[in-house]
Amino acid sequence: MYRRILLAIDGSRSSLNALEQAVSMALATHAEVSAMFVVDDSDLLFEIRPGYRPWLMAEIIAYGKQVLARAGERLSAAGVRWSSRLTETPGTPAKVAEAIVAEADHWSADIIVMGTHGHRGARRMVLGSVSEHVVNKTVRPVLLVRQPGCDSEGA
Repeated sequence: MYRRILLAIDGSRSSLNALEQAVSMALATHAEVSAMFVVDDSDLLFEIRPGYRPWLMAEIIAYGKQVLARAGERLSAAGVRWSSRLTETPGTPAKVAEAIVAEADHWSADIIVMGTHGHRGARRMVLGSVSEHVVNKTVRPVLLVRQPGCDSEGA
């Protein structure tokens, strides 16, 4: 059923749980996984930080490469064929979602697997939801994986 699984991963607990789901799905269907990390500056827009340093984006890129390397190690250990991609996009969670959907379209993914943090209330209104934007922008199936114990009312 699924031959190409796009895994959007950001290093959070929920995305690491999504990685485990992608591994299980890939093993069950002999699928290939493409792990994707989107580097964006939206979190920087909401941080009030004296002495902002321009090298911060370089640190985020390095972190993304590290997340992808760890995902690759897990996929290789499971015997799953995989590739990875680091993409940079400026802006908002909607732009991150657009990058994920564009990659799914470009790669002809059969399904998108990603974690969701379950944010509600003011935080969701301000930050938006990448997973919600992905679901609304794609015609492909999307598997959203929450972290265990995620309190949808508290964030």
